[in-house]
Amino acid sequence: MNLLRIRRAAVAALAATAVLGVAGVAGAAPSAAGEAPARATTKGPDRAPHKAPGQAAETLREAAASSGRFVGTAIADHKLDGSTYAGIAGSEFNSATPENAMKWESVEPERGQYNWAGADRVVDFAESHDQQVHGHTLVWHSQMPDWLENGSFSESELRTIMTDHIETEAGRYEGRIDRWDVVNEAFNEDGTFRESKFYTTLGEGYIAEAFRAARAADPGAELYINDYNTDGIGAKSDGMYNLVKKLKQQGVPIDGVGFQSHLVLGQVPSTMQANLQRFADLGVDVAITELDIRMDLPATESKLQQQARDYKAVANACLTVERCEGITVWAFSDADSWVPDVFEGQGAALPYDENYQPKPAYYALLDAFEAAAGDGGGDTGSCTAAFRVQNQWSTGSVVNVGITPASSMSTWKAEFDLPSGVTVRNGWNGVFQQSGTHVTVTDAGYNGTVAGGKQVTFGFQTEGVADPGAEITLNGEVCAAG
Repeated sequence: MNLLRIRRAAVAALAATAVLGVAGVAGAAPSAAGEAPARATTKGPDRAPHKAPGQAAETLREAAASSGRFVGTAIADHKLDGSTYAGIAGSEFNSATPENAMKWESVEPERGQYNWAGADRVVDFAESHDQQVHGHTLVWHSQMPDWLENGSFSESELRTIMTDHIETEAGRYEGRIDRWDVVNEAFNEDGTFRESKFYTTLGEGYIAEAFRAARAADPGAELYINDYNTDGIGAKSDGMYNLVKKLKQQGVPIDGVGFQSHLVLGQVPSTMQANLQRFADLGVDVAITELDIRMDLPATESKLQQQARDYKAVANACLTVERCEGITVWAFSDADSWVPDVFEGQGAALPYDENYQPKPAYYALLDAFEAAAGDGGGDTGSCTAAFRVQNQWSTGSVVNVGITPASSMSTWKAEFDLPSGVTVRNGWNGVFQQSGTHVTVTDAGYNGTVAGGKQVTFGFQTEGVADPGAEITLNGEVCAAG
């Protein structure tokens, strides 16, 4: 099992376990914020258990866990005093991003003097609710403390200030952060580098230096670069793509790319899935990190339904890409959104309304995660699979795969890994998608319905030689070799 799948399996197991002990369905909250159970000391199985056929998930985190992804929210530390806010944040989400508490102006308001109160509170809350933590953010041109923003520093001094800050903050939370936004918003809209204090003084190389410092401070955290208006294919995302490709070629420890996805009603980019996939094909994970979809006020039922379709489109774009790790909304209630303060006359951008009640967008996300869980219209329960190399030569091979589910299915998705450098050239009896070494095969329509105990087969030709006996998963279940 590759690292990506191990990490997702751990998330799924923790989140599925937590759901059993955390009170709250959509719009409801426990009577006190501290009622959630402590972090489990032992983990469950390496994947989330499938639900019984027809049994719907009751929370976003349960639905996300069943698909092997995270669903997160930005959390304002001072809001955790409210039982409704804390109850929804803890019961509905399995990932937490400190909204402001980890930004430079918050943690180091004076040079060398640190204030960890807000950041500690969010991390402690996340751990007590079995949530991942997405650290946000280490190096950013905005929300810098006055001493840094208006100070005059030589190249060597600013480099030391930057790396010391990274080492101190990332080092403090070593082992407690799942993902760090190491560098945030490094690009202009035309794909050129933003002329931030760090860029103008240190040059483009500040980005690689920041990632190396972060890796040294916390070797276990995934390291992300994050930006807005990069969601579809265009000049800005091209600039990001070229940078990530270059960093990978240079051996810089970059693990992921965050797509903020601050979107406008009815304007989800048509190229979003393709854009996420091309980054994943570079060998990095991707994630939707700050999702909200704003509209002109007042909100109407028609606008809310369009917003629900937009949320589902974004979710589907992520969930179709194997290396898209999950989705974070930038706060969950319209009562706490940043949008009205920045975009005059606009708002209602989040899955919950101002009264902390779920909107159609909430149910759209729930549906998207449930659909991605891969129960295939009938729980497989168990399956057997045979991955056979029927023919091979020095530069290629032919593979046949046979899978037998224990119970009937109305659609199916099989997944497996090929050796590094081996690619699928063409296939039959399925629709093939490859990301790095990982291959996903979905039914071809005519062969989607499979009776329990009956075999479905597909095959493909490879460039490079495949190895026999690859592990197969069917609709999220690992199949026994057969």
